[in-house]
Amino acid sequence: MMSIFQIWLGILQGLHVTALVTLYGLLFAVPFALLFGIAQHLTTGLARFAVTAVIEFWRSSSVIILLFVFYYALPVFGIELSAMTVGAMVIGLNIGGYASQSVRAGLQALDKGQSEAGSALGLTRAQVLFMIELPQALTAMAPTFINQLIQLVKGTAIVSLVTLTDMTFRAKELAQIEYDPVAIYTSLLLAYFVVCYPIALMGRYLSSRIGERRSQLHGI
Repeated sequence: MMSIFQIWLGILQGLHVTALVTLYGLLFAVPFALLFGIAQHLTTGLARFAVTAVIEFWRSSSVIILLFVFYYALPVFGIELSAMTVGAMVIGLNIGGYASQSVRAGLQALDKGQSEAGSALGLTRAQVLFMIELPQALTAMAPTFINQLIQLVKGTAIVSLVTLTDMTFRAKELAQIEYDPVAIYTSLLLAYFVVCYPIALMGRYLSSRIGERRSQLHGI
């Protein structure tokens, strides 16, 4: 019979896969959030409808179903993607869909007078966006992005469904050997907590720093 500590160490053997899926997921999530969040902010009419449709597809669809579709259905059409690619893409774009709304909301929350002042100085719309609006919006959204990162880490648990040996997959393997689901899945819960809690602390630190900076600016 394995001790709780041995079980926990066994689960952590899948941490490198969880970390890789998280890292690769960010490579999908961050560009998607920025590109589509900005596009939704700037476009109107049919173009805005198309951008919103793409966002809502990834944001509103079931992640598990998308995982199965891309992993098991695409090979029927001659498109084969590795389990790592599918897992990172599906989870990353799902989180990116939510994050894109934070980008859009952050840009819309800015005072329109700033963009008007930039235009009056002769800046193009792109220069106003990247030099004035986006830096302010991203600073304000930093705590929200940290929360989305935590959701991304927790979301990696589903990649065990496509045979990736992440922490959840390791827990399932141990459960088949030890027949002690309470100890094993409690250890899995602790493993995710240990990974996510430092990220949450970083989010709190960023929130406090941003709050202090805003107070200083208002004081000026």
